[in-house]
Amino acid sequence: MALIKEEDIKVPLDVPQDARETYIKNYMKITSNSGNMMLFAGDQKVEHLNDDFFGEDVPADDNDPEHLFKIAANSKIGVFATQLGLIARYGMDYTDVPYLVKVNSKSHLVKTKQDDPYSGQWYDMDQIAQFRENSGLNILGIGYTIYLGSKYEAEMFHQAAQLIYEAHQYGMLTVLWIYPRGESVANEKDPHLIAGATGVGACLNADFVKVNYPKAEGMPTEEAFKEAVLAAGRTKVVCAGGSSDDPKSFLEKLYAQIHVSGACGNATGRNVHQKSLDEAVRMCNAIYAITVEDASVEDALKIYNGE
Repeated sequence: MALIKEEDIKVPLDVPQDARETYIKNYMKITSNSGNMMLFAGDQKVEHLNDDFFGEDVPADDNDPEHLFKIAANSKIGVFATQLGLIARYGMDYTDVPYLVKVNSKSHLVKTKQDDPYSGQWYDMDQIAQFRENSGLNILGIGYTIYLGSKYEAEMFHQAAQLIYEAHQYGMLTVLWIYPRGESVANEKDPHLIAGATGVGACLNADFVKVNYPKAEGMPTEEAFKEAVLAAGRTKVVCAGGSSDDPKSFLEKLYAQIHVSGACGNATGRNVHQKSLDEAVRMCNAIYAITVEDASVEDALKIYNGE
């Protein structure tokens, strides 16, 4: 994959002149100078509670939050996304990790049949910028989740818009997690609706929008997903990793998302951290190879297999 140059980056016009250099630096870092982002997602301690971290098929180490930081520190990644609290507790021992602060999170305990989903922000940008300054950590940006179709979507739109605008004032990158979900949503993975979600991400001025890979009927999913990539315009689309899959299937899907659909990266959690440290690092590096280094599935599998 060809490396990008600083002059190739179209800096959003809400980034002030004195923050443009920081924005460009952060963009190059988060995409490893490629324009594609490999995001290691570590926000599930809230989102899924302990469901993802404890069980018969999950290594015991995964129950400890530090497992996430060890993976991030020893792997090739673009950025590690997690809550500020975890960064504050472990960041002093992992100062070289590039971080993205997840600004909102909610658990999965309240089901849609009880109420539509809502996830409100935990911190404002002044607090995050102050934390970046005080900690000295490499904080590249923020992340925020929107549940499209929820009766609370207007409030989440407003919070996301304000956070994005303010993050850009500091030269930070922004990633929106956008999931269609709520009583009014019949099919959360409808390709046309997923395309609507990426379009919303563009309207909110996100730098990247993370969506679930759709489920298509009558055509290959990687072809159907092109609609979502096109709908996002200059906002880049990355796919959520989803539930754990076998490595070969996961890497094949990732390759198609990037090389057929036109996605610009991935945001992977369970398919990485639900492994021992050594295997998780190899999986991370295999994902990075496809995402950033333009590796084939075969070459990526060799990395995963330690060949």
